[in-house]
Amino acid sequence: MKNIEVLINKIAQDKIDFHLGIPLLLVNDYSFKELFTTLHNYIINSIPNKTDYNTEAYQRAINTIPLKQTYTPIVILKNFSTKIAFNKLASLPESENDKTVICLLWIFKIVDTERRNTECKNGCGHFWHNLD
Repeated sequence: MKNIEVLINKIAQDKIDFHLGIPLLLVNDYSFKELFTTLHNYIINSIPNKTDYNTEAYQRAINTIPLKQTYTPIVILKNFSTKIAFNKLASLPESENDKTVICLLWIFKIVDTERRNTECKNGCGHFWHNLD
């Protein structure tokens, strides 16, 4: 796993506090494209409903993102299907990058926690669920 992937998973698993982890991800020279792609893939793989990627945990995540609910990435996530929303998020202006990353990291944290508490409750083969 790349360092960025370890960091994302540690934040999602509360091994690093969410608010302390954000600045570690958003260092001056971070690659938005790489971070966006990684988070997008993690979210899609964490959501059990692969038909429309819309679960209670996903909706709860969107509605509890720790940013102003009127920020563009949140409005997009609330108003468009998952696939369309992610396409729109990828094409937002650079000034929205940090907010988009925060939104996606929060969504991953919530949906992956749900997966760890249900599907992976009695153990799983996901090596990233055993980070120390």
